[in-house]
Amino acid sequence: MATREELLNGLNEDLAAEYQAIIMYNTYAASVSGPHRESLKEFFTAEITGELEHAKLLANKIAALGGTPTTRPAAVPEARDLRAMLQNVLKAESDTIERYKRRMKLAEEYGDYGLANDLQTVISDETQHKEETEMLLRGL
Repeated sequence: MATREELLNGLNEDLAAEYQAIIMYNTYAASVSGPHRESLKEFFTAEITGELEHAKLLANKIAALGGTPTTRPAAVPEARDLRAMLQNVLKAESDTIERYKRRMKLAEEYGDYGLANDLQTVISDETQHKEETEMLLRGL
């Protein structure tokens, strides 16, 4: 049986990763260069909104469970070129999907089926981000 503390710690880890994603996408949008800069800038910028929604969901849930939402992002990987940016995004999305699958099981063990359902929706969002990034990488 999962404890509230285990769930809060996990959700704060997830929140730090969402903050990382927001910063990463914003930085990459500003830094991307080359002949397709505008479309890639738009791709990175569009992802920020979804990650911010995920962060808001997590912060609200942490507070509702009596915890304190973290204010520290996970470390943001640097990238100097588009391939490195997209590879970092792909890794972040893949890691996030795995983390949310574990968190969904933890939420179910804790008995918070609403959170488990919300996380399933987030997994779907993150999977779409991952697939889009894989397609961009195949085109390089």
